[in-house]
Amino acid sequence: MARSPAHAPDLFGESPSPTTGGDAARPLADRLRPRVLAEVVGQEQLLGTQGAIARMLDRGSLASLILWGPPGVGKTTIARLLAEAAGLRFTALSAVFSGVADLKRAFDEARARKSNGQGTLLFVDEIHRFNRAQQDGFLPVVEDGTVTLVGATTENPSFALNGALLSRCQVMVLKRLDDAALDLLLTRAEEETARPLPLQPEARGTLRAMADGDGRYLLNLAEQLFALPPRTKPLDTAALSTLLAKRAALYDKDREEHYNLISALHKSMRGSDPDAALYWFARMLTGGEDPRFIARRLTRFAAEDVGMADPRALPLAIAAWETYERLGSPEGELALAQLVVHLATAPKSNAVYAAFGAAMRAAKETGSLMPPRHILNAPTKLMKEIGYGTGYEYDHDADEAFSGQDYFPEEMRRQSFYRPTDRGAEAAIGERMARWDALRRKRRG
Repeated sequence: MARSPAHAPDLFGESPSPTTGGDAARPLADRLRPRVLAEVVGQEQLLGTQGAIARMLDRGSLASLILWGPPGVGKTTIARLLAEAAGLRFTALSAVFSGVADLKRAFDEARARKSNGQGTLLFVDEIHRFNRAQQDGFLPVVEDGTVTLVGATTENPSFALNGALLSRCQVMVLKRLDDAALDLLLTRAEEETARPLPLQPEARGTLRAMADGDGRYLLNLAEQLFALPPRTKPLDTAALSTLLAKRAALYDKDREEHYNLISALHKSMRGSDPDAALYWFARMLTGGEDPRFIARRLTRFAAEDVGMADPRALPLAIAAWETYERLGSPEGELALAQLVVHLATAPKSNAVYAAFGAAMRAAKETGSLMPPRHILNAPTKLMKEIGYGTGYEYDHDADEAFSGQDYFPEEMRRQSFYRPTDRGAEAAIGERMARWDALRRKRRG
């Protein structure tokens, strides 16, 4: 499927100047850049006939947008083609290389065009890299229509962008390219080069997996394969993996993906799914996560989500953490994997977690109430005279080693914070507490 070498928008980045060596010398991703929105792959939820962006164009009212998605899914391309479809002048800035002076110049040029009846689509790549003050600079020109802003970001806009700017833009979520979209790009590449990829069917799937949803990266990999001699025997998966260096899965320990994966691990264990939990655990490790961070979160899970339903969970978590510290990677990671499976398959109870929260709220509400005098020690004569320790019953001397006394402040009604479930070891605890409650009522008359 041949593409014109004209200056069309690029699906995967800035549109470069023509290469002196002719069309064949241009990178494959550049030659395959879409010429119209319909050629953009994998974003039908936005660009299809019922997509949000398509409906905007049909109404002739393109709003300022934030395009949020992973690398290589067409954010720059869509911005360029939107400008063309809406009849706007396309102006591009990168937050990595631009400063206040560049923004001011872009705004001044847009005002001049507006006075001549020409609108401007200002595309800002990696807009999250602008600081808060710079982001605020967009507000007046977006509000008065000087520019239609289209920002591109790989970061969650909720965290990376000012609330004021977000309120003036619509966030459009772009998906990582699925297997069908990636295969369509490979088919287009084969049509463009007039030769098939030298791959066996299984290796073709491995190539798509290597791209990890990034169309630009996929075409760069394909270009390396097209550079092989024409009579190259089709490669199997092993040969392909040897030829191409596989990049790590999308994961940034300091950004949103870090929190997404730990959330997935936590909720998989809470949902008692050891297989899914092991998968997310492995995803974090292969992405370069510090196993100590995972060990800390697993220990928290043992206390929060397993609790007294399996009192062994917390000491096992500490043991797995210490095992990792002694063995290091990769041997110690097996101990963490064992802990993941134990926590996922353990009976669950958040009763202690809920009880602790309720007790904290009660402590804040009741202030500085003194303990009842009968449970206070009386090491001095004065303290004995004013009643400290008077009436205290030594529980070990009582029937069933349970006196049933009230240990809450005298000004406070007895509270029930901890309510054990009927799961795991907590079921037996609940039975004991019910027995003690009955004895307490009986002994108080």
